[in-house]
Amino acid sequence: MATLMGYARVSTTEQSVDLQLDALKAAGCFRIWTDFASGATAERPQWQDCLDHLQPGNILVVNDLSRLGRNTADLAGIVKTLADRQVGLRSLTETWLDTTNSQGLLMFHFFSAIAEYERNRLRERTMAGLAAAKARGRVGGRPTKMTPDKAATAHRMRGEKRTIRDIAKTIEVSEATVVRELARQRKSLQVPQE
Repeated sequence: MATLMGYARVSTTEQSVDLQLDALKAAGCFRIWTDFASGATAERPQWQDCLDHLQPGNILVVNDLSRLGRNTADLAGIVKTLADRQVGLRSLTETWLDTTNSQGLLMFHFFSAIAEYERNRLRERTMAGLAAAKARGRVGGRPTKMTPDKAATAHRMRGEKRTIRDIAKTIEVSEATVVRELARQRKSLQVPQE
């Protein structure tokens, strides 16, 4: 009988991985690797360690395909890597996916293509909506937390040699927001060279 090895991933440390871990344990996984990183990033140390430990005949089990990659190209590359190592892939949510048989492999490619098509359509509709809003004079995006009063306070505090962290805490915005505001101010004060 093949050894089942599990992989779980959530995008941030604030998200819970418990549901995935419970499902993988219930499926009988011998060992489970867990990453706290976006699926889009290549920096997934536990995924790399998992790949290093997989042996021919093992089956990698995931709770669902989105835990492995964000698009068809990523997933297809992973399936190819696993196949090259003679490792199968099984999803607990997408029960049709079991690459240890030809039907599961065909279904994987079919449904992955549909999922990518849907993501692309959503992206196209979002871009069209933003363009239509812009044409009507609306600017999309989240409103800034950096109000004029907060910006003035940030500049005054920075002039007093206060740290970015202190400033962010005082005006209740992220450190990145403070850095962007200070950089925006520096840029606006620069005189163009003739």
